[in-house]
Amino acid sequence: MVKHIVLWNFIETMSADEKKEAGLKMKSVLEPLKDVIPGVISLKVVLNELDSSNRDIALIAEYESVEALNNYTVHPAHVEAGKFVRSVTCNRACLDF
Repeated sequence: MVKHIVLWNFIETMSADEKKEAGLKMKSVLEPLKDVIPGVISLKVVLNELDSSNRDIALIAEYESVEALNNYTVHPAHVEAGKFVRSVTCNRACLDF
């Protein structure tokens, strides 16, 4: 099993309402990928709700294998979702283990 954690900030020029809306849309485009892409065990998008955090939003996912993660990365549904994610976020950090 491979765990994949991605953290982002929203673009600084966005208002608090725009960030919340973007976060909810990220959830709606990313979380369903679990049922679309083979090898995804779990996939959850978490919005920051504590002032102690220095990132706005996270993707926490588990895959059956490294190959499953690699297939997820290039899958057309993920590529399409990524277009929206990149349009509203910056400062991406990723940890795979």
